[in-house]
Amino acid sequence: MREKAFVREVGPRDGIQMVKIILPTAQKLAWCRGAAQAGIRDIEVTSFVPPKVIPQFADAEDVARGALTIEGLRPSVLVPNLRGAERAFALDLPLVNYVLSASEEHNLANVRRSTEDSLQDFARIAAVRDQRAGRRVALGAGVATAFGCTISGAVSEARVVEIAVRLAGMGADEIIIADTVGYADPGQVRRLMSNVIAAVSPLPVICHFHDTRGLGLANVTAALEAGVRGFDASLAGLGGCPFAPGATGNIDTEDTVFLLEQLGFDTGADVEQLVALRREVESWLPGERFSGAIARAGLPKTYRTPAKAAA
Repeated sequence: MREKAFVREVGPRDGIQMVKIILPTAQKLAWCRGAAQAGIRDIEVTSFVPPKVIPQFADAEDVARGALTIEGLRPSVLVPNLRGAERAFALDLPLVNYVLSASEEHNLANVRRSTEDSLQDFARIAAVRDQRAGRRVALGAGVATAFGCTISGAVSEARVVEIAVRLAGMGADEIIIADTVGYADPGQVRRLMSNVIAAVSPLPVICHFHDTRGLGLANVTAALEAGVRGFDASLAGLGGCPFAPGATGNIDTEDTVFLLEQLGFDTGADVEQLVALRREVESWLPGERFSGAIARAGLPKTYRTPAKAAA
């Protein structure tokens, strides 16, 4: 039995939040369905932000409802505040992700309030969640700009750990540490993730990396060494942050799965099916920038598929 590691597909949310083309609901759900069929069981399917802020997510409820009907899928959504969380709770989604920035300046630019105000909003979200009748919804809590910020520069690692501990104490079920603007390096990742894991154990800790300066997969390897076993990634490396001009997107889903499998982890995902899905998504988004090495070069003949590795 190989050790499990999971990749959460965030393309339908983070991957398309800045693209020019508004994808129809049916295509977003086809993306989710295709990823699930390829073995990706965790997908962040949309964001409950006001449509006037990001028109791409005007159909958030429809996408979330549709995703709940996909067999074997654990859909999650991103929310920026209590209002967004209440919309998500109304649908009884299994996982709701919240995000704030460790960088005060980034938090003010992104959601127009202080990091402390965002922490208090998460406390209110957790309280509303706990007061609800019926199935308990899991809460993911993300710490953005954890490795640096394009506005303020360096971000205190001690502050990141402090925020993670507070979110855990407020009711988070998992902690997501995000390199929002692509500043992380493997040494920093190894050090910070070891400290975060030690501080919030036994809560699971997930990493969200961007490949802005070509260190995305190196950072995945460093996080694995620190004990991380869950990663956000986007098909074709789509995505980006409005406060990181010129930045490339998220780490590529196909390449991340390939790396984890090559290192001996069981992701449950099929790289070739993911590449086929990627080709379909590329046809929907002409003019967008795509990245990823496996889609370009193909799998090596020495690659052992999950099925062969299990034999």
